Amino acid sequence: MVTGSTAPLGSSTARMNIGQVLEQLRPDFPGVTIPKIRFLEDKGLIKPERTPAGYRKFSDADVARLRYVLRMQRDHYLPLKVIGEHLDAIDRGLEPPPIEPVVPTVPTVALAADGTPSPESFRRTDDLRLSRKELLKVAEVGEELLAQLEQFGLVGPRPGTGHYDTDALVVVRTARELADYGIEPRHLRAYKAAADREVGLVQQAVAPLQRSRDAAASARVAEAASEIAALSVRLHATLVKSGLSR
Repeated sequence: MVTGSTAPLGSSTARMNIGQVLEQLRPDFPGVTIPKIRFLEDKGLIKPERTPAGYRKFSDADVARLRYVLRMQRDHYLPLKVIGEHLDAIDRGLEPPPIEPVVPTVPTVALAADGTPSPESFRRTDDLRLSRKELLKVAEVGEELLAQLEQFGLVGPRPGTGHYDTDALVVVRTARELADYGIEPRHLRAYKAAADREVGLVQQAVAPLQRSRDAAASARVAEAASEIAALSVRLHATLVKSGLSR
């Protein structure tokens, strides 16, 4: 039975944050995102508890409702309005109508992200700091290649320091591997320009959230930016893949 969340905030059934809910849903619904969960809340399909600071706290019942909504969308292509009617019936002690698939289900593999970075990868940070000499050694490149990458704005030390981070290491290593195919740093300027445009789109999309005075706005900006960035990379990678297969 899928029911609404009525447990008090301090109970054992109302202690999950939105990230923990995402972890529970992802194995069965790989495409679910934090903005998707918030959207379903905005539509009134779930009503998680709120802390005094405005943070969501989800119960097991809330997660069960989310699973029902996502399953009805994925397997039966039901619109949210109809799913809402089902939930209302369930809340009133009724059984939802039996549903049979009306069209073939798309195989999961067809909708997989093919290993593209997840939103979490855009939020992950570390404290790696490499000197220029260490970067050259670890990335196994010569001074000339690194100098060219810096010349074209593809890599550089952290602002205000002389150290390089993990992203710099990945860029340099990737550039070295591309060089084996004759793709030189000067050719990579197009990648940098495209990345800058994508960054601009992400910043434009989260700008309304940045203007919010809500105490939790900063966290929402970070979450939304990482979600949009991951979707952008997925789209870019899929378009390249599609173009090569033509």
